[in-house]
Amino acid sequence: MDRDDVLAFLREREHAILATTRSDGRPQMSPVVAGVDPEGRVVVSTYAARDKARNVKRDPRVSVCFMSDDFDGPWIQVDGRGEVVEGAEGVEALVGYYRALRGEHPDWDEYRDKMREGDKVLIRVTLERSSPVSQGGPYEPKGPGWTA
Repeated sequence: MDRDDVLAFLREREHAILATTRSDGRPQMSPVVAGVDPEGRVVVSTYAARDKARNVKRDPRVSVCFMSDDFDGPWIQVDGRGEVVEGAEGVEALVGYYRALRGEHPDWDEYRDKMREGDKVLIRVTLERSSPVSQGGPYEPKGPGWTA
């Protein structure tokens, strides 16, 4: 699998587990709705005060497991470096997140206001590698993973 194949696989899914690192070194995992932006980065919306955002600021190493809607369906883990996008840049990045997942919003001004009021931020992950695509049930990897 090359990077383009991995991105195509990710774009077909939005249910994911985001893994960041707590200050004590243990993993912190969160179920999230994730997308892929036009530059091929994984994007996740969250609140500035959430652990996942604080963890990414402290340690940008991030893993994301994208799953199929069917629990036994294909899944993949991708690893990369995360960043938290905040403020005016974050609001515009959240517009891109919404577009990547849902298309056009009926009222972008209202959406932007809600993102500011809710203190929302975007976690953006630049991918470095992936596992092979795996299937639930007996282990049968679907080819090698990808590495930058």
